[in-house]
Amino acid sequence: FLREVILARGDNAVVLAIPRGGAIVAPPVAEALQAPLDVIVPRKLGAPDNLELAIGALALSEGEDITVLDEESLAWLRVPPGYVPAEVDRQRREILRREQVYRQGRPPVPLAGRTVVVVDDGVATGLTARAALIAVSRQEPGEAVLAVPVAPPETVREFSRRGLKLLALETPTPFGAVGRFYADFRPIEDDEVLAVLAAARRPSGSG
Repeated sequence: FLREVILARGDNAVVLAIPRGGAIVAPPVAEALQAPLDVIVPRKLGAPDNLELAIGALALSEGEDITVLDEESLAWLRVPPGYVPAEVDRQRREILRREQVYRQGRPPVPLAGRTVVVVDDGVATGLTARAALIAVSRQEPGEAVLAVPVAPPETVREFSRRGLKLLALETPTPFGAVGRFYADFRPIEDDEVLAVLAAARRPSGSG
């Protein structure tokens, strides 16, 4: 399905995986599109005293901060004014560290004028994926689309409302969490991401 959508608009595509889970889902997409595979590394902005609770997300676009905030969560949690800039700074450092690890000195794949397919293993609120897609859009691609196996219908509608393109194979309701749609949802480590990227760079048929 995705291949038909992309090829209808031209075959100058690039696939960007959101690590770590998206790096496992993205290779078949890149192979189907015969497109290069790279990464984009957005990060969740965690709440005070509960870093697992997202109050927003950060992505980088050629050094520029792309910040998406959940204003309702910020108000409900009464997040102090200085907290968000400090958390953005912390996550920016982690993004730069991961990009260095994953790319190992290679420059990012150029995006200008190309059809860019951002791939994750699924979205719930979509905050981090939204930050990633906005970051991609700042680099003047021909088109940018988020492609995921599963997403809640309300998130698909929210992306559309914001002028962002989200393609999901399944949009079940009630949704819950992404992990419930996988038989194996174990944590993915950096070495697995590196192996995926290395395999994608090998010429076809090289073993």
